[in-house]
Amino acid sequence: MSRRNDYPAGVPCFVDTLTGDLDAAKTFYGTIFGWEFAGPGPMPGDPPGEYFVARVDGDDVAGVGSLPAQGADPIPPAWNTHVSVDSADDAAARARAAGGSVLVEPFDAPPAGRMAVIADPAGGVLTVWEAGDRAGAARVNEHSAWAMSLLTTADPEAARAFYGELFSWEAEAFGPFWVFRLPGYFGGEEKQPVPRDVVAAMTNGDTTPPTQAFWSVDFWIADADGAAAAASSLGGKVVAEPFDDAMFRRAVLAAPDGATFAISQPQYPV
Repeated sequence: MSRRNDYPAGVPCFVDTLTGDLDAAKTFYGTIFGWEFAGPGPMPGDPPGEYFVARVDGDDVAGVGSLPAQGADPIPPAWNTHVSVDSADDAAARARAAGGSVLVEPFDAPPAGRMAVIADPAGGVLTVWEAGDRAGAARVNEHSAWAMSLLTTADPEAARAFYGELFSWEAEAFGPFWVFRLPGYFGGEEKQPVPRDVVAAMTNGDTTPPTQAFWSVDFWIADADGAAAAASSLGGKVVAEPFDDAMFRRAVLAAPDGATFAISQPQYPV
């Protein structure tokens, strides 16, 4: 397992999801992952709604909050990845300068931190997080905790340039994927199949016509088959049935609100 109490700039640090039915989400994720929820607290930026922090043995691992009211073209529920930065304001300005956009201008989420929501040139959405009291997830790379975020994009070269400019990430081919490496960073786990300076991954989502890029999240789990079997009874569904892939048994699930996420059962001791 990995315990974390700080995240250098450029390292993904937290994940959360916003939903229109908090009770259903808490029941679903609580059963699938065994999460307990601390809260409610106010939503970051103080819009209407509530925010809960998911915990494993008292340690923060993720967040679940209220989905803000939306207009005629609502954004589908999804899992969001937060990346640590020294300054949310500077990161937002750099995102614009690198050809991206700022979807939500920097704002305070006291006392936890300051944040902004940005998009890369192909539409992939991330949150940049300037830590206050909360650096990020206290546990990663263990059962019931987040392990990796994946960018699916039709333009990997543009993504390579954008995230290199924004976070100093270097993209490197790794089988059918790319990995984003942050030189000088030492994280991950000793037995993981990728270098320990890897902070994220990327795959080519090339379609005709090209679809908007998006980020997705992967959680480690003790029993991928058991989680997949339970998903439908909890109001969710199985998007991809469990399958073996290298050192993991994986599946893709959807929560009752449709937010999708991957689960990976390591096939080695963790």
